[in-house]
Amino acid sequence: MGAIKIMTDSTADVPKRVREQHGIEMVPLKVLFGEDTYLDAVTITNNQFYERLAKSEMLPTTSQPSPAEFMEAYEKVLASGADNSIISIHLSSALSGTYQSAVLGSNLLDAPGDITVIDSKSASYGCGMLVVKAAEMVAAGESKEAIIAKVEEMIQDRRMYFLLDTLEYLQKGGRIGKAAALFGSILNIKPILTIDGEGEVMAVDKVRGTKKAMQRIVDLLKSDFGSDPIEMTVGWTHKSELALELAALAQTQLNVRNIRQTEIGAVIGTHAGPGAAALFITRV
Repeated sequence: MGAIKIMTDSTADVPKRVREQHGIEMVPLKVLFGEDTYLDAVTITNNQFYERLAKSEMLPTTSQPSPAEFMEAYEKVLASGADNSIISIHLSSALSGTYQSAVLGSNLLDAPGDITVIDSKSASYGCGMLVVKAAEMVAAGESKEAIIAKVEEMIQDRRMYFLLDTLEYLQKGGRIGKAAALFGSILNIKPILTIDGEGEVMAVDKVRGTKKAMQRIVDLLKSDFGSDPIEMTVGWTHKSELALELAALAQTQLNVRNIRQTEIGAVIGTHAGPGAAALFITRV
């Protein structure tokens, strides 16, 4: 029986040390500041990205890997073992063409490979938690069928909430007008976003004040999970203080059995801006 290889893209925000620990292959998206092009998490670090984002008048743009780039990544993995198979988990197809590129790349192979491409219907560590769980199941000797079934179960059950520190980057990205951003900043309005079951970004609430917004997120999670045991990953864009405070609050009111940390990368960070916080939750 050949090895099962887990693959993803850079938007899953799986820390490099975790990818190396589990042998997870990552195909990067591209980040473009004008004419300067970088491979996300490869030729530009998160710190470098956020430092440049803060100085940039215009938002950077991003682009997904091409089908040919996915094909090359799949060929490399398949060539390393005659019986290798791949589970490739990617950013929501409602937010990016990355999933479609992965599917097309798998179809371009000269010799058909045992490749399953999965739409996470999620973003950042909402996708990353699926990737890491799949890799842990590979290490535990689980079958490909069992891994795919678990990933599909988690897609239906996961929750995530993003708390934005500023409206500036939503305004820069054309999501809200300049007047609304100014008014919201004056009133200390904190937007809470999520990604719904179809993989679309959705506004959950707008709360005045950071403390009230954090408690609102915890209340939402209590409604979602009650006293069920959960795994929680806390994520942030460049500055960790708000995120760690939010995680500490959640731990006092939820049945958290395991907690992890990650930094949210360039693609989500482009619109969320520095200082955003996120909680990614699944049942144990």
